[in-house]
Amino acid sequence: MSPTITTSSEANGNVSAATARAAASAAASADAAGPQPVTMAKALNTALADAMHADSSVLVFGEDVGLLGGVFRITDGLTATFGEQRCFDTPLAESGIVGMAVGMAINGMRPVIEMQFDAFAYPAFEQIVSHVAKMHNRTRGAVKLPLVIRIPYGGGIGGVEHHCDSSEAYYAHTAGLKVYTPATVADGYRMLREAIDSDDPVVFMEPKKMYWTKDSVDLGELRRLHEEGTTAGEGSEGRAAVARPGTDATLIAYGPSVPTALAAAEAAALEGRSLEVIDVRTIVPFDDETVAASVRKTGRAVVIAEAHGFASVSSEIVARVQERCFHHLAAPIRRVTGFDVPYPAPKLEKYYLPGVDRILDAVDDLQWED
Repeated sequence: MSPTITTSSEANGNVSAATARAAASAAASADAAGPQPVTMAKALNTALADAMHADSSVLVFGEDVGLLGGVFRITDGLTATFGEQRCFDTPLAESGIVGMAVGMAINGMRPVIEMQFDAFAYPAFEQIVSHVAKMHNRTRGAVKLPLVIRIPYGGGIGGVEHHCDSSEAYYAHTAGLKVYTPATVADGYRMLREAIDSDDPVVFMEPKKMYWTKDSVDLGELRRLHEEGTTAGEGSEGRAAVARPGTDATLIAYGPSVPTALAAAEAAALEGRSLEVIDVRTIVPFDDETVAASVRKTGRAVVIAEAHGFASVSSEIVARVQERCFHHLAAPIRRVTGFDVPYPAPKLEKYYLPGVDRILDAVDDLQWED
């Protein structure tokens, strides 16, 4: 039996159609003023609201995402606008959240679920690996799972263990999952919209320390470009970005490590070195072409990530670059990562996380002739 999709005008009488239209109009008016200072949190919140306005099958749920608006307020206002049947709280049961989302996705809905913190997702790992990632293949393509699993991840907020893991390698290693991680405010909006539109399951890794970073962004223009790009098949998936051009060496980073790489490139410029910074953007699928083109040009590379270095995404990037660029390399590829220990206490995380000094030390170790 097909599911009944409850629109914002029907949801338990909590919001009328006129109220929803008024909220959409107000949001559009606010965005019409052109580029404005926007936080990553606001961009993600707007992306969710726009997706829910555009498609009544999109719904949001998880722990405290309703009236509270999420721990980081990413879902703020969605329940008031769309009603409790389209943005609602769940019990503290991550496996149940994912399992319910799987059933909804099989039956034509597009659930967007929040895992609240990176390490909180581990109780749902069996559901993600055994069902979310495999359902399409198991049914020979008959069943699609248009499901987004939002996971705030990484350090930099002074959180204790279980709140600051970098768990991207688990998902990247699991065939059948896409893995996105935005590093800019604009990418936060456009990549979340693309993830929600995808017919494949997406693990959407949000760098929590970047939620309150600001950039000048025109959300109205991003909305327009998304609507046009969806039709044209354009998007961010599998496309890395050159965050800063350079000629001497390439810094390859993703998510929360991109601002650190940019800061290191800025510091290196003061010393006379030109470092190119590549923002990976989507870990799966991975953009070999852009990354390899940069390293072939510069001849040297450093991969930067907050996660442990052993058996990591950074390890995979090094392997892929080495395979494609071996005859262009002037030095072995270096990595700057988190140390291979459990995430430390808040007062020690500054020593654990990759920083500008560690990156510049790695760059200095790239066998420069001078």
